Amino acid sequence: MIAAQELHTEFQFPQEADTQLSSDTDLEEPDVKNAKLGKGKGGKKGKKAPGEKGKCGAAKGAGLGRVNGHHRENGMENMTLFEVVKMGKSATQSVVDDWIESYKNDRDIALLDLINFFIQCSGCKGAVSAEMFRHMQNSEIIRKMTEEFDEDSGDYPLTMAGPLWKKFKSSFCEFIGVLVRQCQYSIIYDEYMMDTVISLLTGLSDSQVRAFRHTSTLAAMKLMTALVNVALNLSINMDNTQRQYEAERNKVMAKRANDRLELLLQKRKELQENQDEIENMMNAIFKGVFVHRYRDAIAEIRAICIEEIGVWMKMYSDAFLNDSYLKYVGWTMHDKQGEVRLKCLTALQGLYYNRELNTRLELFTSRFKDRIVSMTLDKEYDVAVQAIKLLTLVLHSSDEVLTAEDCESVYHLVYSAHRPVAVAAGEFLYKKLFSHRGPEEEGMPRRGRQSLNGNLIKTTVFFFLESELHEHGAYLVDSLWECASELLKDWESTISLLLDEPMPGEEALTDRQETALIEVMLCAVRQACECHPPVGRGTGKRVLTAKEKKTQLDDRTRITEIFAVALPLLLAKYSVDAEKVTNLLQLPQFFDLEIYTTGRLEKHLESLLRQIREVVEKHTETDVLEACSMTYHALCNEEFTIFNRVDIARSQLLDELVDKFNRLLEDFLQEGEEPDEDDAYQVLSTLKRITAFHNAHDLSKWDLFTSNYKLLNTGLQNGDMPEQIVIHAMQCTHYVILWNLAKVSEGSSNKGDMVTLRKQMRAFCLMCQRYLTSVNTTVKEQAFTILCDALMIFSHQMVSSGREQLEPLIYTPDSSLQAELLNFILDHVFIDQDDDNNSTDGQQDDEASKIEALHKRRNLLAAYCKLIIYNVVEMNTGADIFKQYMRYYNDYGDIIKETMSKTRQIDKIQCAKTLILSLQQLFNEMLSDLGCNFDRSSSSFCGIKELARRFSLTFGLDQLKTREAIAMLHKDGIEFAFKEPSPQGEGNPPLNLAFLDILSEFSSKLLRQDKKTVHLYLERFMTFQMALQREDCWLPLISYRNSLQAGGDDDTMSVMSGYSSRGSSIRSKKAKPASTGKRKLPEDAQVWMNREQNVQTPVMMPSPHLTSTVLRDPKKMRPEESYMGVYAMTSEQQQHQALRRGSGLMEDDEEPIVEDVMMSSEDRLEDLNEGMDFDTMDIDLPPSKNRRERSELKPDYFDPSSIMDDSVGIYLSIVMSTVLNIEKTI
Repeated sequence: MIAAQELHTEFQFPQEADTQLSSDTDLEEPDVKNAKLGKGKGGKKGKKAPGEKGKCGAAKGAGLGRVNGHHRENGMENMTLFEVVKMGKSATQSVVDDWIESYKNDRDIALLDLINFFIQCSGCKGAVSAEMFRHMQNSEIIRKMTEEFDEDSGDYPLTMAGPLWKKFKSSFCEFIGVLVRQCQYSIIYDEYMMDTVISLLTGLSDSQVRAFRHTSTLAAMKLMTALVNVALNLSINMDNTQRQYEAERNKVMAKRANDRLELLLQKRKELQENQDEIENMMNAIFKGVFVHRYRDAIAEIRAICIEEIGVWMKMYSDAFLNDSYLKYVGWTMHDKQGEVRLKCLTALQGLYYNRELNTRLELFTSRFKDRIVSMTLDKEYDVAVQAIKLLTLVLHSSDEVLTAEDCESVYHLVYSAHRPVAVAAGEFLYKKLFSHRGPEEEGMPRRGRQSLNGNLIKTTVFFFLESELHEHGAYLVDSLWECASELLKDWESTISLLLDEPMPGEEALTDRQETALIEVMLCAVRQACECHPPVGRGTGKRVLTAKEKKTQLDDRTRITEIFAVALPLLLAKYSVDAEKVTNLLQLPQFFDLEIYTTGRLEKHLESLLRQIREVVEKHTETDVLEACSMTYHALCNEEFTIFNRVDIARSQLLDELVDKFNRLLEDFLQEGEEPDEDDAYQVLSTLKRITAFHNAHDLSKWDLFTSNYKLLNTGLQNGDMPEQIVIHAMQCTHYVILWNLAKVSEGSSNKGDMVTLRKQMRAFCLMCQRYLTSVNTTVKEQAFTILCDALMIFSHQMVSSGREQLEPLIYTPDSSLQAELLNFILDHVFIDQDDDNNSTDGQQDDEASKIEALHKRRNLLAAYCKLIIYNVVEMNTGADIFKQYMRYYNDYGDIIKETMSKTRQIDKIQCAKTLILSLQQLFNEMLSDLGCNFDRSSSSFCGIKELARRFSLTFGLDQLKTREAIAMLHKDGIEFAFKEPSPQGEGNPPLNLAFLDILSEFSSKLLRQDKKTVHLYLERFMTFQMALQREDCWLPLISYRNSLQAGGDDDTMSVMSGYSSRGSSIRSKKAKPASTGKRKLPEDAQVWMNREQNVQTPVMMPSPHLTSTVLRDPKKMRPEESYMGVYAMTSEQQQHQALRRGSGLMEDDEEPIVEDVMMSSEDRLEDLNEGMDFDTMDIDLPPSKNRRERSELKPDYFDPSSIMDDSVGIYLSIVMSTVLNIEKTI
């Protein structure tokens, strides 16, 4: 048999390292490391009966994994237990029964099958033979199995993907549970089978192989759960036997049966002995497996332990639900991994759900309540949801446990963007505020102002106001919808609160509370009719079930029947309150208009139309007028019979508005008269109403273009037109053109209409262009926005999708218009926050006004970027936008980056030319500010260089896709660098030569063969004297040439010329052959990028170039590598450096990577505190993957000299000495 001994291998580590939560080890934890089954009563276990030794011999040569009976019946005679369980085609009960039958025939062979079952379930290819079973100890067998483990894969059955392996885990757990259940009356007490299995699982759980440890821990925990169930049944039987014994003993002597008393005493004794046996087994598993593995380095193993201890405490609370076991769950709530914290919370939910257990949880709750409350803000949303649900159960059990501060920390989560968190918080809020009813509330009516729901609705409003998040009413309603939908859909009580007068002694709602109540009511109506979460919460609309669709239709019908009657009354009461009216007017959008006819509610429709007309006449606020317009649009549906009635009312209203506007406009524009403020107000208010209606309704028959164009033209000529009149006149004219375009697109107009539309559109665009030079900023912003929209609509895109007949309407902006649009962006968008003087009411320092101003500027920039993306304006105009990427990254970085991405998708080469153009513009601006003798370490130059680095990163990792674009970028950059001669005369570097330092940031994006081509192109611009120059002013050229050298590291690294040394420059000079005159580009290299050129790159490059341009961290640079250290290293230093680097990389690769499951070193414990989990020994992963992970942890950049051998290092030192001697002679 397998002896229950401690596992000792060469990988054994001290006990104190076996901790995931090391800070918890001082909290009264029992010393259980050396717990053995051989102690106490279990000391006799594992010894065979005198006549059983012969059975071991029978196992010799027996076929491994043979399962009798069941296999023959199903044609699976040669299948092992593992294969049968893995297939999952056979009933677990039948498999276990066959194994029990085999155990009764020969328990050694059966146990051998079971042992190999656990070994194979761990993914081990080896098997325990009968010889090993008889003669080898626990540790020896496990060490042997470890050696036979498959090292080529880190996967094992519990972690493998696929439906078969997902089912395997449940089948594996079920097998263990059924095995104990079927053996609970005899076999588990034979002091052989359970001892052997527990000894095996305890040894495997202490293994450093993750597969063994994970599988055996799961098996041991499931075995423990099954034993807990057996112990529970024994406890129940003992209680029943005790009651029967007491009842029999309490009888009078004449009726007492002594034989029965003896039988009951004997039965109780047997049950007690069995219970002691089970307790010994459970203690062995708990102390030998759980106490060590609940702190395992692997989160999955820790989660298994916590999940099962929760089952034990819930199943057998009398034995396990105490502080000695609860402390493990409490400690583990601080685990670094979310899945482990989640298991803690779900385990506790099962306990708090049972109110009978609350008294036993009081101490635990007081100790760990704060931790549970803090977990409602967990970074893992699943954990946060379960934490809130657990607090809801705590609240349900007792109101006094959670303080007001604890509850408030959960309340605000109803506004969370993550819907499951918000819904859980909504349920908590409902339980706390709405579920408690006093005795005085029992007799209240069901509906109305004095109903219980009426009070609860007022409570909801009070909470909404106290949260001070009035723009998030839809979020609050959505959070409460699943638990309080009946309350929120009590429209009668809500309307009664708004319309009915308060009863004597009742406090009336304030104006602010009524506004909040109307908003909540509107949000509830929208939620009932749309049946999906508000914007920003949820992934989108989902498909409704048949039941949900029926509920939606019923709610919509009920809403229409109630609010068709109540809405006119509500509008009449609150007609002067703009905010209330705006919300109320949105209700008809959710009506079922057919009910107006079927329910004979026409008189209420007439009343509604009258109230809407009065609202239009009373208000000039844009929100109110647009709400009225949308209400008319919702009611004017030709599918319903009420259309004619609503259309007549709408036409009458619009006729009066247009006639009034024309009359007022004629008086307003009369020559020789100065319009007063009253006339301007009348014109503006009427124009606002017309514009709001024109947004949703076609007003083409009233010919509003002429009057509005005349108004705009007069404003340009006189320059004293009020800005609001100009803004709304522009907007109204824009609507006129869009409605005319819609008619032309539908084909419902003649040719003359298209000609008229073309003239109107061009005249209006010209008018807006002239307004771009207005002195008023608001007017200019309106003109810019409308121009961008018009140019997008009437661009070449409009003829797509078979609309070629619209080609005459295409309008392409000329260069002057493009320049004015760009100048507007530069003047009004790319400004500092303090320079924006367009804040409302002069509140410069108000944070809300700053955010609103930034939002407006972002919209303006986005409107112009759309013109670039859709090729409405020239792409090179984007250079002025792209160059602002770094300076305004926080405000507009996302917009500019997306614009660059889209333009690259349209035309990679043109996009690259635009990027280099933006860098050139910045370089020219720097020259004009600092002069030609600027310092390359200045902030301006470093900023341009950093921008180039950011641009380089946007090209991605696929160099083939961007090959031509990068090459063209280098070509333009080289030409720019040599374009202007030196102002100081011949012999000095060109004016823009420093630009090559910026251009070197893109060298890493060149393919190796393209670097040579670019280098040849560079030499066309260089003279022989340039190649010999080594002064600091020539460093950009030297650095750029170095970045183009065919070095093995150059394809992946950026170049920083600021850290170039004089020694490296000298070596570059030696590497170049001498020639006279300018370099000629060979004929075979004249074409920039040959598509048929071989793009295969060798794995290893030739000997690395002597010049190193590797980017290094300035903090880690050696003095001889810095820019200030201009003297080269000695040959001895070079030799030592090459030898050291050559051996360093090999040491990293050759060092075995063995990770200890116990995490013994202090460094790893510190890493653990930072949230990094370590795996087990390297057997879990293939060697190549381990090496890759090790290389990724190297803090320094890859240095090509690291791959040189000693001979190469010595050779380099000799060459360097020669180069230095040449320098001295020069």
